[in-house]
Amino acid sequence: MLNKVQLIGRLGTDPDYRHTVSGTPVTTFALATSERFNGKDGEAKELTEWHTIVVWRSLADTCHKYLSKGKLVYAEGKIRKRKYLDKDGQDRYITEIVADQVKFLEKVQDLCWFDDTTEQQNEVPI
Repeated sequence: MLNKVQLIGRLGTDPDYRHTVSGTPVTTFALATSERFNGKDGEAKELTEWHTIVVWRSLADTCHKYLSKGKLVYAEGKIRKRKYLDKDGQDRYITEIVADQVKFLEKVQDLCWFDDTTEQQNEVPI
């Protein structure tokens, strides 16, 4: 059987970073994907879906450090549905994407290999 999801979208919120009781880092963020199509009336429409992305361990640290609301990313992982009790003791279900890969699709200033300040300093104004 195969359980694999690939998404490209923008973060709807800044990542939520925390640690489990055992100290394992986990980061969660909302990812918006959009689809454009023509409705029956011929008018252009856009449908946005929201996905909850969960990343663990070192990938959680990296996402927390470099991602923020609005950033474009590729996320790949598995769909997981889990049950939990809310504050009123009611059973709730949530569907999440547990990502094992997250690729940044935009330049991230804080990463050394994206540092283009030397190039900019050497440019001569016209």
